[in-house]
Amino acid sequence: MFVHEFLERAAERFPKKIALVSGNHRLTYEDLDDQAGRFARFLEKQGLQRGARVVICLPNSAETVISLFGTLKAGGVFVIVHHTIKGEKLKYILDDCGASAIVATPDQIREFHDSIIGSGTLRCVVASQGSQDFPYLQVPIEQFERILSENTPLGKTEKISENDLACLVYTSGSTGEPKGVMETHACIDFVTSSIITYLENTADEIVLNCLPLSFDYGLYQPLMVFKFGGTLILERSFMFPSTVLKKIKAENVTGFPGVPTMFSLLLQMDLSKYDLSSLRYVSNTAASLPPSHIERLAASLPHVQIYSMYGQTECKRILYMPPRDLLRRPGSVGIPIPGTEAWLQDSEGNRLPPGNKGQLIVRGRHVMKGYMNKPKETARTFHPGRFPEEGVLFTGDLFYQDADGFFYFLSRMDDVLKVRGEKVPPKEIETVLYRLPAVTEAAVVGVPDPVEGDAIKAFIVSKDPALSVEDVLAHCKKYLENYMIPKYVEFRGSLPKSPAGKIVARDIIHEN
Repeated sequence: MFVHEFLERAAERFPKKIALVSGNHRLTYEDLDDQAGRFARFLEKQGLQRGARVVICLPNSAETVISLFGTLKAGGVFVIVHHTIKGEKLKYILDDCGASAIVATPDQIREFHDSIIGSGTLRCVVASQGSQDFPYLQVPIEQFERILSENTPLGKTEKISENDLACLVYTSGSTGEPKGVMETHACIDFVTSSIITYLENTADEIVLNCLPLSFDYGLYQPLMVFKFGGTLILERSFMFPSTVLKKIKAENVTGFPGVPTMFSLLLQMDLSKYDLSSLRYVSNTAASLPPSHIERLAASLPHVQIYSMYGQTECKRILYMPPRDLLRRPGSVGIPIPGTEAWLQDSEGNRLPPGNKGQLIVRGRHVMKGYMNKPKETARTFHPGRFPEEGVLFTGDLFYQDADGFFYFLSRMDDVLKVRGEKVPPKEIETVLYRLPAVTEAAVVGVPDPVEGDAIKAFIVSKDPALSVEDVLAHCKKYLENYMIPKYVEFRGSLPKSPAGKIVARDIIHEN
């Protein structure tokens, strides 16, 4: 099934049912499908061809969802980026994917005008709201509201294959350079069905999502909900937890996906003050929940099924812990999701039996096609499988497997941090720190934090004693997304180095 058909088929089955609640919008499946079709018609009029990339740079909103499905209906590929992205990274992504269109807020368009002007492939820019003019841009500007009012819906898309790309999800690796993970319609169709199966979702489900749609765990919420015909409550963020908890009661929410940061905050609250009786399940991924958090969450919500899960952007989801086993196997992230094979392998390529530690290897239809324009990194991560065109994912993560086949995450095999569910490469932050003229040495590490997962700590050697922590943080805010700004900054007289003169981050951690 094509991804846009998740919405189209739900619109045929449940035309008057509320599909999406976002801010002041309450859109039925019929409304949402119609508006996505109008956006698709607009893209067609702009001359966008099959496989054209559309970058969506918006906070969680109805416009984001409409743009996503409208792009797919037009035979295109959507690319959602975090709305706090900085101009340099945006320009890199626009160029890397060869974007034909971008959807952004008016403020973002003004902020990113250099990146937009510098892109040689953009055919049009869509402003999500307002009627401002942007005379300095050299590509056509269209207003989102006008697109919906002046276009008729595009019919069903016929000229695509299930092996065509549906989306690119940009993630950062150890080099700090964004990598576009290529996800096909077939990959997404398989993994959404697998997750829906073990979560036991039905059309009666009402799911509340606070996670950014630029984060693949957040992105998959509308994809899955529309596939099983439920209702999605889309929030901008989890900034005000009490407001979110009240909305669970107001909307009779049954499903709540989260990350450790969110659950850590919830466990600091008195949940008995809120009516959460409608909740059927909560799910966690991005990083493991500490066993103590799981026990406290289960005690606070005894009627709720808790799903602990593990995955990577490169194949979306790999393991899940059935709720019945959660308290009996503290620390485990479970067993392979339906239709997936996973095993451990040593450094020499030998498959390891249960009871051993090794790198987690994954085989399944949801293993992505590789990284856009990065053949060397693709070859390191995605290996040939047993059958033609089959890929096997080498996760780069160290696991232990017990005698019953349950997997336990031990550590990452590279230095990428996970902060609030987002991958953060230290090198990218270090590069920004070195832009400060006074900084002579810099190293970024992760320190354990019950809320953040990995809390970012920057160690700096400065030639100017007047440089302050406040100066460093203000500088970082200019160039980094919010979740990449260091939580801690420490000045040192020197940093430990290898014989070759390279700063050794692990030695800093041991010293600290």
